[in-house]
Amino acid sequence: MSLDIQNLAIAVADKKIVHGVSLEIKPGEVHTIMGPNGSGKSTLANALLGHPKYTITEGQILLDGKEITKDSPDKRARAGLFLSMQHPPEIPGVSVANFLRLAVGAVSGNPQNPLTFFPELTKQMAGLGIDPEFAKRHVHGGFSGGEKKKVEILQLLLLNPKYAILDETDSGLDVDALKIVAAGINRFKSKNNSVLLITHYNRILEYVIPDFVHIMVGGKIVKSGGKELAREIEKNGYLSFRNDDKI
Repeated sequence: MSLDIQNLAIAVADKKIVHGVSLEIKPGEVHTIMGPNGSGKSTLANALLGHPKYTITEGQILLDGKEITKDSPDKRARAGLFLSMQHPPEIPGVSVANFLRLAVGAVSGNPQNPLTFFPELTKQMAGLGIDPEFAKRHVHGGFSGGEKKKVEILQLLLLNPKYAILDETDSGLDVDALKIVAAGINRFKSKNNSVLLITHYNRILEYVIPDFVHIMVGGKIVKSGGKELAREIEKNGYLSFRNDDKI
């Protein structure tokens, strides 16, 4: 049982961005990928969920032993993958409540009765400090950065996937919002699921404690370690890793 990324190479418009990344994420584990802008972190995240803009040119993705490298995004979601996007799009005309109800129904294969779904939605929103009125608004329509990130974590809690990929969930958050989002991630974590948390900074890792930290530079994972590696980045930045990788 694992999300097994094997020697993955990814290109965008014929330009190679990710070069031979291998990573195995087992249930109960929290992995963090850190790296400077342009290092390929978001490219990796989007390719794992099957975004058509990103082409896997080498390697494969195995989910619980089954290859999903060529599966469509909806099949990957039903198999247990989830992506919280760095820049989630607005969906005009679709309310947050209906979007989440239909998403849970589509991924689980069990259509959600509004009478039973909405009380659970309201409960999870309260836990994230989201105003109940947001359920009536269009998805991400006019939301602040922090509000968007909270709704992404709300979606995570309701879908309850096996493997959650969180792409810069901490970006644009003030301290209070960061604590709320981190608490939501910790509420999701269990021995039966896992988290791949992508971030630039150590600050969210003060609240969501990783088991493994991986440094990504130039489309490669150049070093892996524990929480102490994130503290090293906080202190010294990425320059030494760029030098080590001759970039």
